[in-house]
Amino acid sequence: MSKYRAIISYPEIVNREGLMLQKGMNFRIKPRYSILLMSVRKGAPYNDIWHEDTSLLEYEGHDEPRRGTFDPKTIDQPMKLPGGGLTENGKFYEAAKSYQTGKGPPETVQVYEKINQGVWCDRGRYELVDASIISDGTRKVFKFFLRPIRASNSTEPVLKQTRIIPTSVKVEVWKRDQGRCVLCGSDKNLHFDHDVPYSKGGSSLTAKNVRLLCAKHNLAKSDNILSLGPFAIGILSAFIGRSA
Repeated sequence: MSKYRAIISYPEIVNREGLMLQKGMNFRIKPRYSILLMSVRKGAPYNDIWHEDTSLLEYEGHDEPRRGTFDPKTIDQPMKLPGGGLTENGKFYEAAKSYQTGKGPPETVQVYEKINQGVWCDRGRYELVDASIISDGTRKVFKFFLRPIRASNSTEPVLKQTRIIPTSVKVEVWKRDQGRCVLCGSDKNLHFDHDVPYSKGGSSLTAKNVRLLCAKHNLAKSDNILSLGPFAIGILSAFIGRSA
């Protein structure tokens, strides 16, 4: 998997993972890792948070399934199923506590972030390092804390959040550069690229330091950021066109 994460479609996620993801929390759905789907968009159903100062992802547990007329947001998030087995909340919680108590390694988790209808961002692999159950003033909710997995030959997180280009910046750059390489005008195999590399102090937080480059010109630099597949380019182009 590429070090820098791609904008992809839901069908591409299904093709990559080899299964349909019907829920946001998927514990050990693959032999070597779990999968979380998340969103920080306005109106998202759960309060997921990127902590840029620590590079942690704070992921909120999931509610009881809606049954009848009751509002799941008014009752505690469940640890166990009616039959006594663990919910996905319970499975992730026990895995986090196992790591905290030294009984096992941290659970590896693949994270996908929804940035628009049909448009997702591959955030890469994380480690589940802690969990808690807190009161939000109305009920008890689960909070899970995940850190980016470090490269085996590096002390720097693979996905330090200040390195990642925010969705709003990517949308602004795409519109400004009109979906084409700024050096040759190609609209094929495009990448988001830091003009001044992040490793040299360049910022990910402003469109002034981010541009679109084709693969040919992007490969000439060592600090390429984000690869876009052809299918995802079409989706993002349509999204930009609707929002322009």
